Amino acid sequence: MNILIVSQHFFPENFRINDFAEALVERGHQVTVLTGIPNYPEGKFFRGYGLFSRTHEVWKNIHIIRSPIISRGHAGKLRLAVNYASFILGASIAGLFRAGRNFDVIFVHETSPVTVGIPAIFMKKLTGAPILFWVLDLWPEYAADAGGIKSKSALAWIAKLTRWIYSHCDLVLVQSKGFIASVRRMGVADERIRYFPSWAESLYSNPDILQPVSLPAGFKVMFAGNVGECQDFPSILSAAEQTCDRTDIHWIIVGDGRMLPWVKEEVARRNLGNTVHLMGRHPVESMPTFYSQADVMLVTLKSEGVFALTIPGKVQSYLACGKPVIAMLDGEGAKVIDEAGAGFSCPASDALELAAIVKRVASMDQSNLQKLGVQGKKYYESEFERSVAISRAEAMFVEVVR
Repeated sequence: MNILIVSQHFFPENFRINDFAEALVERGHQVTVLTGIPNYPEGKFFRGYGLFSRTHEVWKNIHIIRSPIISRGHAGKLRLAVNYASFILGASIAGLFRAGRNFDVIFVHETSPVTVGIPAIFMKKLTGAPILFWVLDLWPEYAADAGGIKSKSALAWIAKLTRWIYSHCDLVLVQSKGFIASVRRMGVADERIRYFPSWAESLYSNPDILQPVSLPAGFKVMFAGNVGECQDFPSILSAAEQTCDRTDIHWIIVGDGRMLPWVKEEVARRNLGNTVHLMGRHPVESMPTFYSQADVMLVTLKSEGVFALTIPGKVQSYLACGKPVIAMLDGEGAKVIDEAGAGFSCPASDALELAAIVKRVASMDQSNLQKLGVQGKKYYESEFERSVAISRAEAMFVEVVR
């Protein structure tokens, strides 16, 4: 099939849609990606990219069309709104003049905001191709709980817009079963809703030869991914304070994001430099190397309502690596860890319970830790395995085309 992917983010930005596009090409499909200029998470264009440079490139036989956008900057609300609006306009124009018309299906990768669907609807009108809309962030709930929008009239307008976007999609795919009720409330009939969870890139379950990285000796609790507000770093650092009496326990943070400068300041202010280690951002290819040296992986989300419905994408990566997991979150994400028998969970923002779990797990026998990792990997292979996910997507493509 000739597939158009619409996503505000794509390689060299680190999102799972990169792996999805690559997998489709491996299976013989032709893939074009309509995306923006890479600027996440730093907020400035990646080196070598600009408004009028590298607007078209080929990566791993994937044709990438980059639309002009305004970068995220420091990700303030006004700047983010401008960034989102510029993608709507830029991607629609780029699609009109540069994307072609001969597509069988359009696949929308919806990280926030939901407006990423608007250029896809424009392309549907131009090409007649059906749309599959993959909901990774649930709107309008995300706008209220993570975006801080409290105005009832603004949220009502966002709900109306979300309903309109969904109405133009042939299938709405949800990354968590907890999303289904909200999507129904937006007017989508059950026959147009599909459960389509994330998976881990193949490098996590089948890593190449691992090269050691320099990490402190002792029991290592590792968080990998976006260092943002939603991940509740105040509670993570509070838990780290509670484990200071155990000098063998080390908290390893691998990633970057809006909260990283604050986290650095707090680590210094709280005198946590000996037990909290900020490793910065690394390529996705390096992640299995880091994971291999962790004793347990950490996943967290704030306690706002929408996060209880979400399965963080890193959960699948953690499970695929066969590492035990500690989860400080509510709802669907915690449910996965518990069902898998892959580790331990506590309520979102419960720093005291997180610290207690970490101390308890740090005292466990290594064979018991390994057992948790094995159970998690088996669960991953039965529920989230990559090849199964891609085959499921292909079946849905055939369904909407027919």
